[in-house]
Amino acid sequence: MRYKLLQEGDIQVCVIRHPRTFLSKILTSKFLRRWEPHHLTLADNSVASATPTGYMENSISYSAIEDVQLLSWENAPKYCLQLTIPGGTVLLQAANSYLRDQWFHSLQWKKKIYKYKKVLSNPSRWEVVLKEIRTLVDMALTSPLQDDSIHQAPLEIVSKLLSENNNLTTQDHESIIVAIAPLLENNHPPPDLCEFFCKHCRERPRSMVVIEVFTPVVQRILKHNMDFGKCPRLRLFTQEYILALNELNAGMEVVKKFIHSMHGPTGQCPHPRVLPNLVAVCLAAIYSCYEEFINSRDNSPSLKEIRNGCQQQCDRKPNLPLRLLHTSPDLVSQEATLTESRLKPVIVTSNEIHVEVERNNTTNQKMTANVGNDSEPNLIDCLMVSPTCSTMSIELSTQADRILGCFVEILKMLSDYDDWRPALASLLQPIPFPKEALAHEKFTKELKYVIQRFAEDPRQEVHSCLLSVRAGKDGWFQLYSPGGVACDDDGELFASMVHILMGSCYKTKKFLLSLAENKLGPCMLLALRGNQTMVEILCLMLEYNIIDNNDTQLQIISTLESTDVGKRMYEQLCDRQRELKELQRKGGPTRLTLPSKSTDADLARLLSSGSFGNLENLSLAFTNVTSACAEHLIKLPSLKQLNLWSTQFGDAGLRLLSEHLTMLQVLNLCETPVTDAGLLALSSMKSLCSLNMNSTKLSADTYEDLKVFLVLSQVYSGREVAGPGAESW
Repeated sequence: MRYKLLQEGDIQVCVIRHPRTFLSKILTSKFLRRWEPHHLTLADNSVASATPTGYMENSISYSAIEDVQLLSWENAPKYCLQLTIPGGTVLLQAANSYLRDQWFHSLQWKKKIYKYKKVLSNPSRWEVVLKEIRTLVDMALTSPLQDDSIHQAPLEIVSKLLSENNNLTTQDHESIIVAIAPLLENNHPPPDLCEFFCKHCRERPRSMVVIEVFTPVVQRILKHNMDFGKCPRLRLFTQEYILALNELNAGMEVVKKFIHSMHGPTGQCPHPRVLPNLVAVCLAAIYSCYEEFINSRDNSPSLKEIRNGCQQQCDRKPNLPLRLLHTSPDLVSQEATLTESRLKPVIVTSNEIHVEVERNNTTNQKMTANVGNDSEPNLIDCLMVSPTCSTMSIELSTQADRILGCFVEILKMLSDYDDWRPALASLLQPIPFPKEALAHEKFTKELKYVIQRFAEDPRQEVHSCLLSVRAGKDGWFQLYSPGGVACDDDGELFASMVHILMGSCYKTKKFLLSLAENKLGPCMLLALRGNQTMVEILCLMLEYNIIDNNDTQLQIISTLESTDVGKRMYEQLCDRQRELKELQRKGGPTRLTLPSKSTDADLARLLSSGSFGNLENLSLAFTNVTSACAEHLIKLPSLKQLNLWSTQFGDAGLRLLSEHLTMLQVLNLCETPVTDAGLLALSSMKSLCSLNMNSTKLSADTYEDLKVFLVLSQVYSGREVAGPGAESW
């Protein structure tokens, strides 16, 4: 049977104190009935406090208890405990046998734990200490008490013992670790013990203790830890353990097997905390590699000062030297004669870097037009504005370089698991790395594999994380695009990211507009080299009238006509534009209903047969049209009512409609396969008055969100929600 550990204030008992010589005379029911139950208070080192009758005026310490027994005599009172103390005996009477046994085991455990604290606080012979530790562990494992402190208290005793004795041999260390290993199977090690484990991993990474004892401990930490911020030494211990695995002969293969064991053999990891904990360990380890440089820039210009111009150097405290490889003007001038000097590292102080940043800012005033803006400039711009940050090469120590390589490789491994990739992309979307890491060519080159895995994933929740978290902030898309500090190719990764984002982004116009404003040059360059994705982008810019400047439009057309693929796609664009003008020419019917079983091809053939500039009401109910027909529907400028009842029209089509059909007022989506992802896009349709979503996969939360968005849009536009189907909200 399992019992809860006795806590302070838990006992309501009859308390009797008497000399041992009169024990047999007072153990009668008549005598016990004379005493009312009193509250027995447990302090940290006592079992009982004073009672109002004068008995037990002083508390009894656990160390003073000589013996604890259950009374089992023939005429003994029921449910009593006998505590033997110097000069007398204390009887405790419980209400039932379970409560009595709980007191009995709790008092025994408390008494023994204080005994071990005293014995292990002054160790004399380590063989005796080791024996006592094993006995202590056995006591904790066999105790019928069920409480966290039953296993934690022995670990804290051993932790204190190790922290106060630094002269132990390596053999003593391993013997103690093996002795307490059973307690670590279901308990996190305390902070001091984590520090001891870290030291052992650093000093003896090839020890069998690391594999046999530490592996289940780290696995438990990764599976069950909820917040490394509350116990950072757990994270540090996990980091040192992984580095110890990397020191083995197989190196990263051992680490890879460990990561696979944490994920499990199935396609879905059963432990949701493993990935966030592994990412937290990786981020902290990578940060530690650049900590020296981060500390040395504590008094350096902030990102805002780099953009707007640094303050005077005399206002700053002197900084620590930075260990950087920086091009020296003297070495450049002597390049013809001193070729060996070009490879020599130059120690550049922080002050020199600040002067260089300030000088470059004065020569790049056009790039810093927002001088009066108090908002913090984005990270990518700061790295690009300051050639000092973007051109310098950070030289890491051998140890830091080894740590960086190990944990970046782990991030690569994590990105290879399909079920982990969405959460990993979300965790890395805010770019949680110091700017020194982003200016380090080796780091960005190695991390490129992870970003490429995101760009290749067809799931929107993955590749959408390539974009920034919010407006005004840069994301991985900007960092690895041509002109970004991490771009080391001719734009292949950039083209791959644009291709996947264009395929899923329902705000196509907004995305194209951002490309036209910031990345038009790289897009034209890649299109000139025959990249089909960029050719499509330029054609879409012309088709959606993204470019207003005539000269820029002519330059885009010239770029398209310079390659075979561009010329072919531009001709197709011209044909579509002529058809569009004919389609949108005023005239034709105002209402149109397609026969049932019609397809996307039938709709396209019908719309290409004449002018439909006056079409306001289109019914495609009970047809076989899909989201593909949205490309034709968005060309109807006067469309106000659209009936898609019982069609295969899905989320992709809804996203396209929400961006182009700004005049739409009535939309029937009853019995269509649309989901929350597509329905949320309708919140941008300010003219929508009636929306039927019966028999769809609409959730309650999305229903409430849509209701708020669309009702508010009608209130702000001065209209009420009305019209056919308004009751279908």
